[in-house]
Amino acid sequence: MRVEWDLHDFSLPLEDFAAAFAPIAGKHEMSWRLAESAKKPRMAIFVSKFDHCLADLLYRYQSGELHCEIPIILSNHEDTRWLAETYRIPYQYIAVNKDAKDEAEHMQMAILHRERVDFIVLARYMQVLSPRFLHHYENRVINIHHSFLPAFNGAKPYHRAFERGVKLIGATSHYVTEVLDDGPIIEQDVSRISHRDALEDLIHKGADLEKIVLSRAVKWHIDNRVLVYANKTVVFD
Repeated sequence: MRVEWDLHDFSLPLEDFAAAFAPIAGKHEMSWRLAESAKKPRMAIFVSKFDHCLADLLYRYQSGELHCEIPIILSNHEDTRWLAETYRIPYQYIAVNKDAKDEAEHMQMAILHRERVDFIVLARYMQVLSPRFLHHYENRVINIHHSFLPAFNGAKPYHRAFERGVKLIGATSHYVTEVLDDGPIIEQDVSRISHRDALEDLIHKGADLEKIVLSRAVKWHIDNRVLVYANKTVVFD
């Protein structure tokens, strides 16, 4: 259930709402939360080398479509710094080496805490986050996977889709869990392909899907329209 109401003539201060609602929630064994639509959540973006999803998010942010703040962009490469500078958003490069991932995550989390980040978007961030990291941001890390999950999870899904000769490719945005590409799905979309399409065509068509699907999921999360239950989501329109 999702209830939205106007605060005009609402006499109960919001800071007193939890105490007033607690007896009702307890009686019916309810899990619940209250979100203020006027408050802009603080979103951090993680990115690697691919810039299409980042560019789409930043454009929608600048145009006012995404009602949030972006205090920081974190990357394990320098390739997209120019894009962050174009939109005047702080960009932090943190190298992620296979033998020192814990150190990199420690630095990332310190920055996220300093910037008071509410949720994280992985805009084609090509690193696996640790269970310790995800524990701090449960159902608050949104990823884009370049396939129509559960098909072709893991690495190089376009290559495997091309080899399999599929007629549809897709993109999936989901909350990140400890199991790779298995978190609650927020949004998906597909594009038709044919035998005429080469691998590069699949990648190009897929990139358009990825940025659209990710931006939809991010907007719905910001608007508090996503309810997670039993590794599924309900998205309220």
